Amino acid sequence: MNSRTLILAALITLFSACLTGSQSPPPADSIVLATTTSTYDSGLLDYLLPAFTEQTGIEVRVISVGTGQALELGRRGDADVLLVHSPADEKRFVTDGFGVARHCVMYNDFVILGPSPDPAGISNTTAAEALSFIAKSDSTFISRGDDSGTHKKELLLWTNAGVEDKGVGYIESGTGMGLTLLTAGEKQAYTLSDRATFVSMKDRLDLAILVSGDTLLLNPYAAIAVNPVKNPGVNSRGAEAFVQWITGADAQRLIGEYRKKGERLFTPLQGRCLEDSD
Repeated sequence: MNSRTLILAALITLFSACLTGSQSPPPADSIVLATTTSTYDSGLLDYLLPAFTEQTGIEVRVISVGTGQALELGRRGDADVLLVHSPADEKRFVTDGFGVARHCVMYNDFVILGPSPDPAGISNTTAAEALSFIAKSDSTFISRGDDSGTHKKELLLWTNAGVEDKGVGYIESGTGMGLTLLTAGEKQAYTLSDRATFVSMKDRLDLAILVSGDTLLLNPYAAIAVNPVKNPGVNSRGAEAFVQWITGADAQRLIGEYRKKGERLFTPLQGRCLEDSD
């Protein structure tokens, strides 16, 4: 058999393999999820996303940023779906046509942390009283200062407390929740955190929960598929699959079962929204 015949035979074999499907499978479908640092730092996404990929074949690339940045990624079409926690901004995002719909997924709560000696005397007060005491005592308070959902909640709490002058100890870190907690721990300062991130990191922090349980500290999360009408390049099929999955029975069960250091970090909303509750 001459070389020309051998080359022809090899090409025929390769072509036959392609027709019979023996070639490598195509890469899995994928989506970009823009979400908050709390869902990432708490380990929840590492726990949830493999189950989503296994059930749907859709890979997820996570961009973990503050809620304000996540919403901006959605506006630009640089993310396919969002998982965020700032209800007023989420509703505006949908009303402005950037999101298809807002789907309530889960909630946890914010806590006000500080050093155990509690120099401002905020222990067991309301959230508004706590911030008022911190400002009046000029105690150090570390704010995320990053337009995240946590930062937005903090600013709302200062407003509800009637505090305009936050005191000389007010510092904006401009960082995510994890780094903000580390800074507060090093400076023995007060800060606002979502409970999930604090529980995940508390072994590394010399901080204690001093204020919790105030209804103003509730922290709901919602999923929003980016609107393909505004951004035709997004993977709308994959985004809708993610929204349907994370609000469905399997994912809601997994969210409810997730524990860190023996504590449940998120409570599934089972199709309802906190603002719809009596």
